[in-house]
Amino acid sequence: QVQLVESGGGLVQPGGSLRLSCVVSGSIFSINPMCWYRQAPGKQRELVATITNGGSTNYIDSVKGRFPISRDNANNTVYLQMNSLKPEDTAVYFCYAKRYYRADYYVDYWGQGTQVTVSS
Repeated sequence: QVQLVESGGGLVQPGGSLRLSCVVSGSIFSINPMCWYRQAPGKQRELVATITNGGSTNYIDSVKGRFPISRDNANNTVYLQMNSLKPEDTAVYFCYAKRYYRADYYVDYWGQGTQVTVSS
């Protein structure tokens, strides 16, 4: 069983920064990849950023260069540093993990979500 606990959301003015954290219960070495998703009111959940065990990253175009994702394996934590925030970044942000139990079997895990509101 894996538990994901997000923190770091809040209210910030446009142009500001926030850092989201996702603490994973247990080792994250068997988890690949880890991602951040977001869901704005009235919209579908979308994949924002992905990081693999090897450290490879991928982003949606709207956050490239602004939201670096990183992982601290020693502390079982994944981060999303959110810079130059825009009102359209307002959403609930979710941490996601794919844990493999066998080569042909994995389980998806989600955090509870953390609200990010960008407004003046």
